[in-house]
Amino acid sequence: MSKKVSIILPVYNGEKFVSRAIKAVINQTYKNWELIIVDDASTDTTWDVIQKIAETDNRIRVFRHETNRSCGAGRNTGIVHAQGKYLAFLDSDDVWLPEKLEKQVAVFEKGSGNLGLVYTGV
Repeated sequence: MSKKVSIILPVYNGEKFVSRAIKAVINQTYKNWELIIVDDASTDTTWDVIQKIAETDNRIRVFRHETNRSCGAGRNTGIVHAQGKYLAFLDSDDVWLPEKLEKQVAVFEKGSGNLGLVYTGV
């Protein structure tokens, strides 16, 4: 069985673009993932947007900070809730190509056991 990837997506006031980032995750060819979205006390409709999308896929979980604490704090909150073997970080205004996770997990799986990080160019 493939190893689960926990994708951490912190967001603050991202109502205009966060759904595009989430759709890029849903469209991944690698399907064993969980998406942990952490709303960092947005003041726009971000919370409503991510909750509505989360209702459509049980692999998506959402959390919300009561006060704005920074992108790093959002990532840390996501890590605390992660259940996967691997972690992946996605900014709320970014979009992944559909094969991103599949290719990166393959690199880990072929590694010698000493591999700790896989990354790509921008």
